[in-house]
Amino acid sequence: MRLDRFLSETSPLTRSLAKRALKNGEVTLNGEPVKQASTHIDTEQDEVVLNGETLSLVGLRYLMMHKPTDVECTARRGLYPRVIDLIDLPKVERLQPVGRLDVDTTGLLLLTDDGQWSHRVTSPKHRCAKVYIAELAEPWEGSAAEHAIEQVAQGILLDDEDTPTKPATLRFITPQRAELTLTEGRYHQVKRMFAALGNHVNELHRQSIGDISLPDDLAPGEWRELSAEEIASF
Repeated sequence: MRLDRFLSETSPLTRSLAKRALKNGEVTLNGEPVKQASTHIDTEQDEVVLNGETLSLVGLRYLMMHKPTDVECTARRGLYPRVIDLIDLPKVERLQPVGRLDVDTTGLLLLTDDGQWSHRVTSPKHRCAKVYIAELAEPWEGSAAEHAIEQVAQGILLDDEDTPTKPATLRFITPQRAELTLTEGRYHQVKRMFAALGNHVNELHRQSIGDISLPDDLAPGEWRELSAEEIASF
């Protein structure tokens, strides 16, 4: 790999800033000063040091986060903090959410810089189950709850959609607290499904994706790396 590219891959420097750092004598290669941006290095064997810090390539990363409310799953800076602002890792901007959550939705969020893995998780053909807990504005009991369960199981035609939702599973924990399991991810799907049924979602939380569930000991805003088993589960 070219040295300037290596510097831009392993530090906050852009390619142009990496070239400037080289010219300024801020970089050593195997203990010797180096100034040529086009120098090719062995990323496994050579030691590159920038201003006293040894650099190494960042491998593919797989994380889970307990997303809190009022945090956005976006790369752009806006009105709210971004989920990546809560993660202290090199090149954190490369991490992408694997299926986004709305700013007011909490719960399990997966992040990775492995595009193929992300596609396996989110692709509709893999029918990855996602479990949500919804706090509803109006309580549903008896026949009203049974009707909602039946409609969700059959599929619901949402506003501005041509095809109904895929069959899903609805379970009531309490009259105003429901667990919904989906195998697709349409825009604002959970909220729109309950709206189509005549109710409103006050709070929404994602509890699991596939075989990965949000641990009880992971507080809102905290994150951890996925285990090898969790990564392989997809």
